[in-house]
Amino acid sequence: MNVETQNASLHRAKGAKEDEFYTQREDVEQELKHYRKHFKGKVVYCNCDDPRVSAFFHYFSYNFEKLGLKKLIATCYQSNRRDQFSAYDSERAIFLEYEGDKDGDRIPGDSEIEIKYLDGDGDFRSDEAIELLKQADIVVTNPPFSLLREFISQLMEYEKKFIILANQNAIKYKGIFPLIQQNKLWIGANSGDMSFKTPNHYTPRATRYWEDASGQD
Repeated sequence: MNVETQNASLHRAKGAKEDEFYTQREDVEQELKHYRKHFKGKVVYCNCDDPRVSAFFHYFSYNFEKLGLKKLIATCYQSNRRDQFSAYDSERAIFLEYEGDKDGDRIPGDSEIEIKYLDGDGDFRSDEAIELLKQADIVVTNPPFSLLREFISQLMEYEKKFIILANQNAIKYKGIFPLIQQNKLWIGANSGDMSFKTPNHYTPRATRYWEDASGQD
């Protein structure tokens, strides 16, 4: 698939609000290894991540002690639609908190990950999610493709450091390119070929796209 075709597929996905592009574990590891020193003593918030399938949550929970994290928080948008990528079939939205290994095996076990219920649907724009955002030092995630500008605007408003993995076309968006010009947002270390998992019913069945990892350090 050439670059023009890939860009067209992504634009169709944006228009159709097809936002479930799941970042692969190897891509998360390849990017985040460049920022390890910045996580020490920090609260990391993955606010667009179903912990059951999130490569970001897996990376931070399994490397919690190595990175010296203070706390890991994860929330995701709750939907009961069974045709989506993962079965959001629980009755209520949840958020997870993890504060490190307690039994000495350095594995984030079920008894060590605190599950709490949200009153709303877990949308990153909700009051509940914003209260969690206020606790965070760094936000790390792959935000909804169709809401990328709004997502970054929120992070800038609350003066949060962040690392996001997003399509390279985002650098041309109104409201994003000026941040790069002002040296408030930078292109990540591993710009290149990345892959995503998507639900089978999405328009672009092929899931490999050329991406840039953009983030604020």
